[in-house]
Amino acid sequence: MTEPHPELIAGRYQLVERIGQGGMGRVWRGLDLQLFGREVAVKQILFPPGMDDDDRAVLLRRFTGEARAAVTLSHPGVITVHDVVEHEGAPVIIMELIRGQSLAGAVRSHGRLPVRRVAEIGTVLLDALAEAHRARIVHRDIKPDNVLLTKDRVVLTDFGIAHLADATTKLSHSGIVIGTPQYMAPEQLEGKRPTPANDLWALGATLYHAVEGRPPFEVDGLHALAVAVFTSPHRPPVHAGPLTPVLDGLLTKDPARRLGASEAAELLASVLRAVSAPPTPTPTVLDSGASLGTPRPPVPDRPSTPPAPAPVPDRPSTPPAPAPVPVPQGEKPVTLDASLAPEHREPTSDQRRGLTRRAAVLGTALGVLTSGSLLTWVLTRDDDVARGGAGGSGAGNTPITVVIGVDAPLTGEMSSMGLGIRNSADLAVRTANESRHVPGVTFEIKALDDAADAAEGASNATRFVADEKVLGVVGPLNSSVARTLVPPLARAGVVTVSPGNTDPTLTLGPDWATGHTSRPHSTYFRTIATDVDQGPFAARYLYEAKKTRLYVIDDTSTHGTTLTAGFTDTFTELGGTVVGTEQVDPAERAFAGLAVRVRASGADAVYFGGYYDAAAPLSRQLEQAGVNVPLMGGDGIFDLRYPTENPEAEGDLATQIGVPAEESEAGQAFLARYRTANYPEPPGWYGPYAYDATWALVEAVKTVVTADGGRLPADAREKLARAVAGTAFEGVTGRVAFDGRGDTITRRLTAYVVDDGSWKVAPNGATP
Repeated sequence: MTEPHPELIAGRYQLVERIGQGGMGRVWRGLDLQLFGREVAVKQILFPPGMDDDDRAVLLRRFTGEARAAVTLSHPGVITVHDVVEHEGAPVIIMELIRGQSLAGAVRSHGRLPVRRVAEIGTVLLDALAEAHRARIVHRDIKPDNVLLTKDRVVLTDFGIAHLADATTKLSHSGIVIGTPQYMAPEQLEGKRPTPANDLWALGATLYHAVEGRPPFEVDGLHALAVAVFTSPHRPPVHAGPLTPVLDGLLTKDPARRLGASEAAELLASVLRAVSAPPTPTPTVLDSGASLGTPRPPVPDRPSTPPAPAPVPDRPSTPPAPAPVPVPQGEKPVTLDASLAPEHREPTSDQRRGLTRRAAVLGTALGVLTSGSLLTWVLTRDDDVARGGAGGSGAGNTPITVVIGVDAPLTGEMSSMGLGIRNSADLAVRTANESRHVPGVTFEIKALDDAADAAEGASNATRFVADEKVLGVVGPLNSSVARTLVPPLARAGVVTVSPGNTDPTLTLGPDWATGHTSRPHSTYFRTIATDVDQGPFAARYLYEAKKTRLYVIDDTSTHGTTLTAGFTDTFTELGGTVVGTEQVDPAERAFAGLAVRVRASGADAVYFGGYYDAAAPLSRQLEQAGVNVPLMGGDGIFDLRYPTENPEAEGDLATQIGVPAEESEAGQAFLARYRTANYPEPPGWYGPYAYDATWALVEAVKTVVTADGGRLPADAREKLARAVAGTAFEGVTGRVAFDGRGDTITRRLTAYVVDDGSWKVAPNGATP
């Protein structure tokens, strides 16, 4: 409403009508009487009730900082500040008047915005933030209300609580929250020093609100909201479609792993290219906030992908010391080395507590949303040739560079295995380049560390997808990481070939145990066998060793029950007798009563489905109860700590997926090449499988490039998945080819026995 007696600010700015009000400011439409009545926006500060003089002085300085910060910026996506004056003891900022609507108002009026429009808004805001961050300015309160849309502009406003990156003033003692909690990053809620990463989280929450029609976290009460931001995943996007990787990456809880501005910009550019239909503008509306641009009417979003199935626990384990392993030579691949490193496992109880604490603060949310690793190439596409750009080498133009992504734990407890995976992938790339296996193509590696943390895998997937040069990925090692990495890569059409994870649900679907199989991801493959193979292999091994009466125990985990189910079926089919079954609490360490029951059953062996930290005390107490029979388990007990922490482990057995590299000529050749390359870390158990996984991508690239006359086609990612599915060659680990679900056709396993306090290959323990 127009004021009946217009107030004059600083003798020149006449207030006309109030157009907006927030918690810390009131905005008026005004006229600059000294500049021919130019329309301006006038912002007055509002102090919270009951504030003492010291806090009032701090807020005054911060409010004034809005003008000083914004004056230094010159960007079409940042509101222009004309003047800062004082009125009745409080500062007033004079800004350009923007006629339009806030993003919040647009969502209220029109509902969620189309994917393309949100990607356009995000692109402008990212560019504006980059300008602010270069000037050492952190906005600290990005939200839909502070994004203004006009007919031809997207503008970020309200730097009233913007904070220079080197400022240290805080108001925590007064309980004043600087920012809007629904859009604040976890570290900002903790009161940590503001950084550009705070703004990127807030941008992610803002774009999420725009495309979904509501914020990513909706909880009643400030405390409950803060807890949700710290500990819970954001609500999986339903309407975001190709924007999902951007939102997931920006809403990563750990700021060190959060999507960066340049990566987010690349992803948004990809979204805009993918969503071709331009939106039609709608009429501009003047909202109560002298702000905002013109919303566009809805354009059909792409269908969303359902969230990945709930995680199945990995096995806990530290890899044993490397033992010589054979490496098969393939079409030209180098073979892999192997150390007695157990497959990816769930952490021990102490490790679980540490990981749980970290996940609660840094990124549990992303841990259950995505997975994958991929391959990239820097090369020119067919459409570049049409525009006069360089084509593929087959056409006599610029050579093609293919970058293969590698996702593995390069730091942390499992880094010895992860570094072996990375080095082995690098060795395969070196071999391909030196032999010119794909004429005109040079391969490179892009390795990212997942630290065996599912949340890190999710973040890496976003980074791989954002890089258009990445076409495929080798990894990950852990099944838990695969469950967060593979889905987003699959949505982007990026091939993943894993040398390590063994969760059956990744290739057989969540209902495989009931006999209903389905392939969740057509772009996912692996060069190693799965948990489905371990139980039957152990059953055959024990039965052939004349162990015909078995007591079967598991720890109720998915890993444990998968092993015992497969073991029991095969063992009884062979003619063996299961004399008793039992399930134990994985945290239990007292098994005296169970030992008595095993002794009374007359069992000549015990099969245990679970992990070493429960298997070791069970084995020890069986011996103490006079049960002098071997205990056999899967790779969950194949851990260096099992024999070292259990003096009674002598003669116990375990299966490990895969075979030692030194068991074949190809494996031995791989080990020799690996040593010659002078990598500082051993290849580990999974190195040979990583080599073959990388070579599968090399072969697929050869197929795709050859079929296109020596060039990389525009739909290379899509074609690469089909090419990997048809790949077949003699690799380091044997015949490399995949069945219709993406699993390897070469299902090799090895039995190990504790001999003189360490794991050694058992007699007749390696599959041919």
